[in-house]
Amino acid sequence: QVQFVESGGGLVQAGGSLRLSCAASGSTFVFRSNAMGWYRQAPGKQRELVADISTSGTIHYADFVRGRFTISRDNAKNIVSLQMNNLNVDDTGDYYCSTGRYFGSRFSGVYWGQGTQVTVSS
Repeated sequence: QVQFVESGGGLVQAGGSLRLSCAASGSTFVFRSNAMGWYRQAPGKQRELVADISTSGTIHYADFVRGRFTISRDNAKNIVSLQMNNLNVDDTGDYYCSTGRYFGSRFSGVYWGQGTQVTVSS
């Protein structure tokens, strides 16, 4: 079992920044041995992968955030973060931390956090 606690969401104006954090815990969950990712779900839309980071630090970004968002992990603190810069209204949604596995180079989440809400105003 693994539990995630996301934080850092909120209301921000377009062009602004937010930093999301996800703290992972679990008696049998070894953070450094697991790939991590961030998903988001906009109102009325399906959940979509934003970024992922492997155990070795290999990173993938969705095209719609590349150059604006940065994913990172701190294995000593069991935290994965998402720095979001130059936000726009299309970034509004609930952001979820996840651990999962890779199918080829594509990350697929298996366990999820409860999410943190991000609202970008124009």
